[in-house]
Amino acid sequence: MSKHESRPPVGSASENLPREQRGGLGSAGRSPAVGEIGFVGLGHMGTAMAANLVAAGRRVIAYVRRPDRISQLEALGLRPTADIGDLLDCELVISMLPDDAALREVVFGRSDDDLDGLAAGLMPGAIHLSMSTISTATASLVASEHARYGQGYVAAPVFGNPDAAKARQLFIVAAGAAVDVERCRPLLDSLGQRTFVTGSDPADANLIKLLGNMLTATTLEMLGEVVALIRKRGLDPKPFVDILTSTMFGGRAHRIYGDRIVGEHYAPGFPLPLALKDVRLALAEAENAGVPMPSVSVVRDRLITGIARGYADLDWTALGLIAAEEAGLEAALPLNVS
Repeated sequence: MSKHESRPPVGSASENLPREQRGGLGSAGRSPAVGEIGFVGLGHMGTAMAANLVAAGRRVIAYVRRPDRISQLEALGLRPTADIGDLLDCELVISMLPDDAALREVVFGRSDDDLDGLAAGLMPGAIHLSMSTISTATASLVASEHARYGQGYVAAPVFGNPDAAKARQLFIVAAGAAVDVERCRPLLDSLGQRTFVTGSDPADANLIKLLGNMLTATTLEMLGEVVALIRKRGLDPKPFVDILTSTMFGGRAHRIYGDRIVGEHYAPGFPLPLALKDVRLALAEAENAGVPMPSVSVVRDRLITGIARGYADLDWTALGLIAAEEAGLEAALPLNVS
């Protein structure tokens, strides 16, 4: 058990009190969240986002498991802690975690060492702002658990890489109770360039994010294949991509990733295992809905191929590298890949 007392779930005696009197600020009709912000998930994305909150004048308590990260986070103005209990007095906690299992552990706790989860530990009226890319099933489960304890839950996954996070250029897709989303709005404005609110069901935001990543992954696969064909015919792929992105394919994914694939820039960014995780989640959503997605199944297999060839640390633009190798082309490998 952490040093904080677990709060009783809704259904206890405290449920009979008005929401405003159950501790914390409550959600209904309350002002934007103030005070210290808790942050869980300090990877490349999370660290950049937490640092931006500090730059915007917020006090951020950052939960980390690795002691060697503490000095780095302190230098960014964060207040790092190895005790998740230090976050439980915050009225808003942000999570930016890699997968469903990590989020469930943080919300439900770990029974093996009696670690409090956020749901049992946060005060009623607090909000968990989950910016992780997770399944809709986990989003619904976590939302229900927070509601059981009288807390708010807002899903707000993001489109963008660590560089976009640093530059506050993320696109955010948010869903949750309207009053909770509005309480989070100042923080979302400090993290991204635009927030799209999709409704009251947090799972909807996660579905949109998964399908967006699925579209990007299939775009990268097709870019890799057509660039490989152009190269195999002995042509320079740069004018080809310039023509396409100036005419019928001028979207951000084609322009940004097309240039990277042409330049054979596969430096680590969004690593293949995380891309594979998202594609698998998208395929599971499709299967549950009875929607065949054969092209996405091909991309899943290509991602598995890349990981098997030792490219797990590379960005998902390495789908272009795999396409080049499959075409029998000599590909330029990054220095850290043998």
